[in-house]
Amino acid sequence: MKGFGRRKALGLIASGAATAFASMHFLREKPNKSLPDGRERAQPSDMTESKAMIVGSAGLTLTDDEIAFFRDERPWGFIVFSRNIDGAGQLTDLVASVRECVGRSDMPVFIDQEGGRVQRLVPPLAPQYPPGAAIGELYARDRDEGLRAAWLLARLHAFDLKRYGINADCLPILDVPVAGAHDIIGDRAYGRRPEQVEAIGRAVMQGLLDGGVLPVIKHIPGHGRAGVDSHVELPVVTASREELEQDFAPFRGLNEAVMGMTAHVIYTALDAEHPATTSSTVVNDIIRGQIGFDGLLMSDDLCMEAMSGTYAERAEAVFAAGCDMALHCNGQLDEMRDLASKTPLVTGEIAARAERAKKPLGRDMEADEEACRHEFSELMGVFA
Repeated sequence: MKGFGRRKALGLIASGAATAFASMHFLREKPNKSLPDGRERAQPSDMTESKAMIVGSAGLTLTDDEIAFFRDERPWGFIVFSRNIDGAGQLTDLVASVRECVGRSDMPVFIDQEGGRVQRLVPPLAPQYPPGAAIGELYARDRDEGLRAAWLLARLHAFDLKRYGINADCLPILDVPVAGAHDIIGDRAYGRRPEQVEAIGRAVMQGLLDGGVLPVIKHIPGHGRAGVDSHVELPVVTASREELEQDFAPFRGLNEAVMGMTAHVIYTALDAEHPATTSSTVVNDIIRGQIGFDGLLMSDDLCMEAMSGTYAERAEAVFAAGCDMALHCNGQLDEMRDLASKTPLVTGEIAARAERAKKPLGRDMEADEEACRHEFSELMGVFA
């Protein structure tokens, strides 16, 4: 693997760390061949009549109404949150149940597994990892070690996620925070210099891909200047077009990414009326044009307070702007039904991008999990 070759073998680290690693072994369950009710798991199939949306569910198991929704509406993807996680077997079965409903065993199942304060899988299902800023600090001291740690972190995420059937991670974060911005990005970012964010982001993206997990670059074209949290209100960024070039740079550098997620941010220099998610100017001229991103473009969560209107209206606005997928995360079924009513089928250019996005799922570059955990721990000074 170019740029991230295996470091020379490391000896065992302190026995306390070895014990911590060993405590994870019981979680490595072999996948069941059938669902709890005896039905066979779904096999891979075409995306025939899938709808261009990624949605969640309310709890630990699917309700009868949710089962009917997934079977009838056939969302292209599913996203897992902390409310959906109670144990290894439960999570594995939930993911399998959703795939059974839509009839596709290769359905992309997403999660926000970054490390630090944004980590849905926590001990004992996965170790607690450091935030992106910690990788950035190591990079600042030693570039090669920082890049190696970034790749290792992502490769470990892939080991953790695939254990439960999760095959897509909303990572890497390519936002470049500036002084005075809200800390919604904060220590999730890899640094404050675009070239550092791009380099670490590339290593993270590669680590996920090498483990057969789909990465999602976010939040394109950049959330680092937002003065408020878009979960709560709509940020308005007044930076000049020239200043915004710093925000665009990491995304332009990684524009070959298979998937990207928009920012719910208004940039007055680009479109003073609409956030990037619903701005045809930002999507077509900036994201597709200047940045050159031609991967599958999903909205950020349409449940955020930065967005307005009914969920049908939000869906219409997202697709009119040129996004490929609508993301809805809170698991509220009535909202999901409203969203689905105006969500198109996965056809044409959306289908072509969706197919390209899924191609890395078959990849799994051989790596020794225990060696990766030991090496990451020694580099970062934390248990992994």
